[in-house]
Amino acid sequence: MPSFETSRRVHHSAAQMFALVADVEDYPKFLPLCQSLRVIRRSTEGERETLVANMQVGYKAIRETFTTKVVCDRASLKILVNYIDGPFKHLENTWRFRDADDTSCHVDFHIDYEFKNRMLSALMGGMFDVAFRRFADAFEQRADAVYGRS
Repeated sequence: MPSFETSRRVHHSAAQMFALVADVEDYPKFLPLCQSLRVIRRSTEGERETLVANMQVGYKAIRETFTTKVVCDRASLKILVNYIDGPFKHLENTWRFRDADDTSCHVDFHIDYEFKNRMLSALMGGMFDVAFRRFADAFEQRADAVYGRS
């Protein structure tokens, strides 16, 4: 099963980075391959917000939509994304945010996925690998734009 993992230190606080990643409706503005995102359902219990969202991804003529459940746990500064429906057999990713000092934090990102269809896997698999490798850069650049550079 394909997977990707990265950890990096960014010049923003863990709370800022958590808020940026939790703001899923802004993803189409800056995230590679993300063409649209719509939150279908939202609920909050204490410091935990749960979203169900449809994301449309695409490149050139290829377009796919999938549904995920996103659990944003502000108390632990962790975001867990689980697959519900779409072109995947499996998709799960986790974000963790840890303050490093007063002006920076560590962002840990892990994703593993598998397409249902071999043809789709052949068409989009390489594209997804490249996109996941660009995700960390895209979020860091977005944080610089939203919060300024420190």
